[in-house]
Amino acid sequence: MAESRTIGITGGIGSGKSFVSAMLREGFGIPVYDCDAEAKRLTASDAEIRQKLISLVGQEVFCGQKLNKRLLADYLFSSPEKASSVNAIIHPAVLRDFMEWRTENSASPIVGLESAILYESGFDAKADVILFVDAPIDLRLHRAMLRDAASAEQVKARMQMQQPELHRAQADFIIDNSTDNPTKLQEQLATVVGHIAKQTSPLPRTKGRGKIKSE
Repeated sequence: MAESRTIGITGGIGSGKSFVSAMLREGFGIPVYDCDAEAKRLTASDAEIRQKLISLVGQEVFCGQKLNKRLLADYLFSSPEKASSVNAIIHPAVLRDFMEWRTENSASPIVGLESAILYESGFDAKADVILFVDAPIDLRLHRAMLRDAASAEQVKARMQMQQPELHRAQADFIIDNSTDNPTKLQEQLATVVGHIAKQTSPLPRTKGRGKIKSE
């Protein structure tokens, strides 16, 4: 059986990555691994991760058996150095889990890998193509504030930790998610999925090669 083709799904905070992933699942039957959700699951259930995070951040990073997500997020987004320290603990476990998940879903010709930090984590190396979800910064800010019940200052601080313009330039497909129009989004994703389905061999993952815009 041929190995599943993997779509890496990324974009800035509030761009709508999870909405795009949900449409791939529901509209196209493509399984999608959500790195953020699975990282939280592993962080709460893996004893080694738990102990390393307590040593790094402090006992208060857990409230009993429950991860203090807000405290960990504030710590992670407070500086690039702290983010790197947290990610060095969590990313290896997430990568192992994803590889197991992809094997379990090998019956699907295409699978998705959603991550806000696809490039920073090195997970882009596991993708055959990269899909970048794009939206204006003001709209992204508004969405993230509503989603996270966070202030504009908190969201802007997190945005500054990302490099969406660089990653947009590196992507193979650009998805415009600026209108919250499911029909338009479905049409764009149909173009992407159709293109990938036609490929008979892996696309080269090289920085700066020609992009295919789906707009």
